[in-house]
Amino acid sequence: MFRNLRFYRITSPWPKSEEKLSGVLSENPFTPCGAYAERTAGWEAPAEFDGAPLCRRLHGADLLQLRTQSRVLPVAAIKEAMQEKVIEYRSRMAIDPPRSELRRLKEETREELLPKALLKSERSRACFIHAESLLAIDAATDTRAEWFIDQLRTCFGQFKCVPLTFNKSPDELLKRIFLGENPLGFSLGRECRMQDLSDSRSIATWREFELTEPTIRRHITDGMKLTHLGVGFDEILSCVISEDGVFSKLKFMQGDAVDTVDFEDPLARLDADFVLLTGTIIRMLESLKKLLGGYASGA
Repeated sequence: MFRNLRFYRITSPWPKSEEKLSGVLSENPFTPCGAYAERTAGWEAPAEFDGAPLCRRLHGADLLQLRTQSRVLPVAAIKEAMQEKVIEYRSRMAIDPPRSELRRLKEETREELLPKALLKSERSRACFIHAESLLAIDAATDTRAEWFIDQLRTCFGQFKCVPLTFNKSPDELLKRIFLGENPLGFSLGRECRMQDLSDSRSIATWREFELTEPTIRRHITDGMKLTHLGVGFDEILSCVISEDGVFSKLKFMQGDAVDTVDFEDPLARLDADFVLLTGTIIRMLESLKKLLGGYASGA
């Protein structure tokens, strides 16, 4: 269901019911990309059935889904189509087009090709955990997470959020797990990334390795910094945690709920996965708060 988790503390009011949140999101529903629009975005129902609300609330958590649609117009296609215009200009004016004219021809070519371009949709999900006032966005990059938040801001009259930080940096916890500790449900996985402190471009990565090998651990004692570590939690979930607290490569060790139970109803499958995910996230956050001294006051 989710592959990444980027956490944000929400400090502005959040709608009290599923119906009210759906009403807020309906201020910016998804509409298909227009003929001359390069990109459009809006909210759609996470559950695929007629009349489904624009959010799904279960066990104190909300599931949201943003759909972004863009027109695919390769640069090579623009250049090829533009060549004809350049040739026509040369024959008409008997000179090569100046830079200003090339820019105009390029923009003209884009406008002509845009309505013919193929459409591509991407969907991003997030969950809001009421007890923690936390928004967890499934985004691989900060840019995509910020795009998601920008779309929320267009719906809420007031929307304030900041990235989640703890009183202690996660890097020390990652180092403890890497060196053999199993604090509060966390265990060592099979992936890590290190960086040479004297050279930011010098990076070493191990995937699907037994990280207890002395030759791997020696890199830490020799001065390299651990920036990403694969961990397990409660023998339920595995993921990679970065030094700045971003989770990636989330995977349930026994598969998602849909892999272990033969649900015929797609809505039941969605609900089962969401409840399993949010319940595990909440327990992970409780452990992290204890291990890292709680949330930072600035968050």
